[in-house]
Amino acid sequence: MGLIAGVGFVLIFACQALAGEHSAFARITVYWHGEGSGEHASWNGARLRDGHCAVDPKKIPYGSKVVFPDAACVAVDSGPDVVNRKAARSCGRNSAERNAIVIDRFFDTKQKALAWAKAHPHFMTVRILAPGTNQATKLVAAKNPRSSPTIIASSATTSWGRME
Repeated sequence: MGLIAGVGFVLIFACQALAGEHSAFARITVYWHGEGSGEHASWNGARLRDGHCAVDPKKIPYGSKVVFPDAACVAVDSGPDVVNRKAARSCGRNSAERNAIVIDRFFDTKQKALAWAKAHPHFMTVRILAPGTNQATKLVAAKNPRSSPTIIASSATTSWGRME
């Protein structure tokens, strides 16, 4: 009886530990600072930098960590093409790809963005860590001790470069 109770407690704690983490199949696009757009990309004036990405906030809350094969990004931005999943709907070859969420990864330069897009598949499964989870905090601290998960941005301006 004690063994069953012990296993039950372990399962309860394991479920709570993983509750803020899930995987999602996504179409990954890239964007970068456009010519003449200045240092701010988002409507609220938050400065975007490498390690940020745009998401649909109804599917991935702002402040979440999106874990790619090579890095973790913080979800701080959004945009109409991300929300309506334009890239997935237009280039998906099967129903899973056409129904994928879209994540737009930000890079400081066009060269970095295009190099990353060329070296990685357009569709991939990413891990998503909800804001405030222990896993997200540990991951960000390990990757970039100066990153801030509290920046919130609403949308990228149209003067930014974008590759789908």
